[in-house]
Parts: sequence; structure tokens; C-alpha cells
Amino acid sequence: MKLWDKGFTIDKQIEQFTVGNDREIDIHIAKYDVIASKAHAKMLQKIGIITVEELVDLLSGLKVLEDQIENGSFVIDAQFEDVHSKIEFELTKQLGEVGKKIHTARSRNDQVLVALHLYFKDNLLDVKAKTKTLFETLLQLADTHKEKLLPGYTHLQVAMPSSFGLWFSAYAELLIDDVYLLNAAIKTVDQNPLGSAAGYGSSFPIDRNITTQEMGFETLKYNVIAAQMSRGKSERTIAATLGSLANTMSRFAMDVCLYMSQNFGFITFPDELTTGSSIMPHKKNPDVFELIRGKCNKIQALQTEMILITNNLPSGYHRDFQLLKENTIAAFEELKTILDIFNYAIQQIVVKDIDLNDDKYKYLFTVDNINNLVVDGMSFREAYQKIGGQVQAGTYKPDMSKEHSHIGSIHNLCLEDIRGKFPE
Repeated sequence: MKLWDKGFTIDKQIEQFTVGNDREIDIHIAKYDVIASKAHAKMLQKIGIITVEELVDLLSGLKVLEDQIENGSFVIDAQFEDVHSKIEFELTKQLGEVGKKIHTARSRNDQVLVALHLYFKDNLLDVKAKTKTLFETLLQLADTHKEKLLPGYTHLQVAMPSSFGLWFSAYAELLIDDVYLLNAAIKTVDQNPLGSAAGYGSSFPIDRNITTQEMGFETLKYNVIAAQMSRGKSERTIAATLGSLANTMSRFAMDVCLYMSQNFGFITFPDELTTGSSIMPHKKNPDVFELIRGKCNKIQALQTEMILITNNLPSGYHRDFQLLKENTIAAFEELKTILDIFNYAIQQIVVKDIDLNDDKYKYLFTVDNINNLVVDGMSFREAYQKIGGQVQAGTYKPDMSKEHSHIGSIHNLCLEDIRGKFPE
């Protein structure tokens, strides 16, 4: 069953190559095709293409399919190219000639496009909600552990005092930047492309405002060519957005792996959250965070893939666009799982007491001690040389009493200000 069937049989090898994994991938967008089909049917009735009775039948048939998708019994059989041909076949099977009318004034191009826009919008909002959950978890951890100092590093060398409060809230605030990008991506896909048909509109007197309102889009993609050209542009925008969020979590996961190692020993996790070695009985491996790091790095590669597939394509539709769907959907599904598992695991972190009197940390406070001398009237350059001379001579003794009181520092985390920045 093919929407473009003209009565001849396509070569099986060619068919397999062109269909690819669409049947498996399309399960993720099946419910959105039903949503779009319901909106399209209502519009067809309002402009007089179908009758009220036919609309009732189509909505009833689509409800049956909607329920099947919801309960997991909907299957795209091997005889179908994709979800779109499957849904039209099932409607025709249920309703006869009425089922065939659902494709009126619609091309598979804009049918795929609108289902993807709905999927993208829904999942971007889901990712945003999960990001907010992780954000709140990190702020809570920052507040809980705000008094616990932590060595700060530059070039992986001991640098200046930090704290667990500063560390947790740093990643929380970075998530806000990722949400700014999520909001931009949501705005990009929240434009109805339905009605662009194969890319050049329709001679039917369709009312695109009706479908826009029915599907809950904020606005239309007015120009029909621009609507088709959003295929690829949307995926590139999404890939950059998901990549930014993945980068934040990948770097955080790396910190966790580093801080958990014996050479740092700043944190640990309950045994049940770690894995062991097949030959080394002492091992507690942070496999979950290593996999988060690897999976997030894989997601960051998606943007390059999207750019290379679509970079120099001329206007209009091209079958290359089919290749965008699989890995974009996979990235969404993967990232949602990563956000859930990161939030679950990080809540169970065990923050250790760090002895900053340990000899390897004694230079953490050199800058603070220079600043003390400056406050007492010495020039910064002279103070720097004095403390530097003590370090070189081995006579330096750290003074750990200095507080950092300015906005966003160890002793002034501004957690509520950070919370207030999160876009609602």
C-alpha cells in the first residue's frame, strides 16, 4: 500500500532501500499524524469538500487508531511504506470510500512535515520540563552542600577555593542557557506547515487558519515553499539545541567521574548505582555517568550530520530529507532518558568531607592571601611577589579565613536569583 501507487510494481530491492527504517521510526510520530488528520478532516468539512456525516465517520475512525496507538496495539505492517499509508489504509478499510477522502488537498510531504512539527514541539516541551526538574535538583543540592568547600582547578592544577554549592549551582545556571535555546527551537517548529502540500500549495480553497488553530500551533508557516524548506532547517536547529544541553550534561558527567576517582575522592555514590570489575574486586565504577558522557557526545555529533545532509539542497522537496528523521527522533528519545537517569542518580550523590589542610591543597588560598595584603595597603604587584616568594622558599602558610562575598561567589551563591532566571 503506497500513497503514490499508480498501478505498477516497484523493484523489491529498490523498495527496501527507499523505505529504509521508516516503519520502525514512524511509530513515534503515529499519534501526531492522527492529530493532523483530524484537523485536516475538520477543515475539509468546513470548506465543503466532505459532508458532516463523512467528517463524523473520519473522526470516529481516527479515534479507533488513536486508541490503538495509545495502548500499543498499532503496528505498521511490512506491506506499508510508512505510518501515513497505514493510517489511510485503515480508514479506508473501516469506512470505505470515505477513508480515501482524507488525503484530499494534502501531499505526503506536508503530511510528514506537520506530524514531525507536532512531534518536535511536544518533545521539546518534554525535554524542557525534564531540564527544569534537573535544574531544581541541582539548586537543592547546592543549598544542601553550600558550606562544604571544594578545591577549584585550572589546567587540572589546584587553583582557588570553590564549594559544592558553587559547583552544583554552576551547572544549574548553565541549564538556563540551554533552555533559552529550547525556547527558540520551540518557536521555530511552532508554525503550521500543513497546506503546503508538495511544496507549492493547492488549488483547493483550503483554510490553513482552521488547521493551525485545531492543532494548537502558534502561527502558520505562510509561504508554502518556506514551509517545505523548514524540513532540514528545523532539524538543524533542534540538533544544535539538543547538542547544547548534551554538552552541559557531558561536562557535568566528566566532573562526576573525575571527582569520584581515588585521586580526587570528593564524592561517591551508593554501591547499587555503580558497577564492578570482573577481576578487580575493589572497583566502584561510575558507568552510568560514563555512558551519559558518551551518549551526550554522540548527540552533539547530530548537528554535523544534519548540516551535511541538507547543506546545499535547492528549494523544494528531496528524498534526502527522509534521512533526517531517524537520528533526530533517536536523539530526542535518548536525551529524555539521559535527563531522567541523571536526575535520579545525582540526587543520591554522597559528598565527602575534604581536608583542605592536606599539603596538596595548601596553595588554594594564595590569591586570598595576596588580597589580604592589598586590603592592608600593599600594591597588588608587591603582594603577589611577596606571596610568590614564600611559595618558592617553601615558607608559605595559608590563611583560610577570607570570605568571598560578591554576587555569585562561594559565600553568596544567589540561588534564588538563579532560580528566578529560569524561563517559565
